[in-house]
Amino acid sequence: MRLGVLDVGSNTVHLLVVDAHPGARPLPAHSHKAELRLAQLLDGTGAIGPEGVEKLAETVQDALEAAEDKGVEALLPFATSAVREASNADDVLARVHAETGVELQVLTGEEEARLTFLAARRWFGWSAGKLLVLDIGGGSLEIAYGIDEEPDAAVSLPLGAGRLTAGWLPSDPSDPADVKALRRHVRAQIARTVGEFSRFGAPDHVVATSKTFKALARIAGAARSTDGLYVQRELKRRSLEDWVPRLTSMTAEERAALPGVSPSRSGQLLAGALVAEGAMDLFGVESVEICPWALREGVILRRLDHMASD
Repeated sequence: MRLGVLDVGSNTVHLLVVDAHPGARPLPAHSHKAELRLAQLLDGTGAIGPEGVEKLAETVQDALEAAEDKGVEALLPFATSAVREASNADDVLARVHAETGVELQVLTGEEEARLTFLAARRWFGWSAGKLLVLDIGGGSLEIAYGIDEEPDAAVSLPLGAGRLTAGWLPSDPSDPADVKALRRHVRAQIARTVGEFSRFGAPDHVVATSKTFKALARIAGAARSTDGLYVQRELKRRSLEDWVPRLTSMTAEERAALPGVSPSRSGQLLAGALVAEGAMDLFGVESVEICPWALREGVILRRLDHMASD
């Protein structure tokens, strides 16, 4: 059947259309994206303002029409940290439902981590052993660890690249003092969670997902996206540590000229690099392997599992 996953994230609203059947690998058929940056539309009270809500409803309607055009039989709509943490989340969800008929499911941070872990587990298989999965989004960092399809530990931290850029790095290029302060903040947040994971022992394989990790791996020399999904891509901590000072000295426009970095994400890349570096350092990780699948694929796989059990 043809499924559509509508992901209302902190940076983008992304519709992914796949042909999927229980027991088979979901095959991408269409992708529809719109840059909305909800995390940056919050006002002083933490609410998404009227203009932002209107833009969201219009964007969801556009995605719904695209899904219908592509013959989607079932739509799986969900929202993550930007909507989840908005002080007027209930009003936002009600407005979107009233104007579009789409009822967004708001995922908790732990659910995000667990679904992303499921996607990584299915991609790498049981032979990968104990997995540690890191995912940097626009609003949050998800960390999950386990040997099965359900992780033994899963947490979500408010360390998304978009959120941190808006709150900590106001200048372009960034002030080194601001970067240093953000680095301290990131490491303090991550350090609080390390003990929860370390009691399970060292992972056999460390995996990273998300646009941020993919871009960082690409500028550090990983293969291009056009080389295909099945090419192994890694990001080494030593390479990342070399790149952080260089990214600090660059403007967003200069970062956008780097391989694999889009203009829409270039402004957030430094904050994302600080989170990636901090996580890899504090968890004692020398390198991560980039996983092509992440949260959206996890949502699809969970739906297929439920279909198979009905």
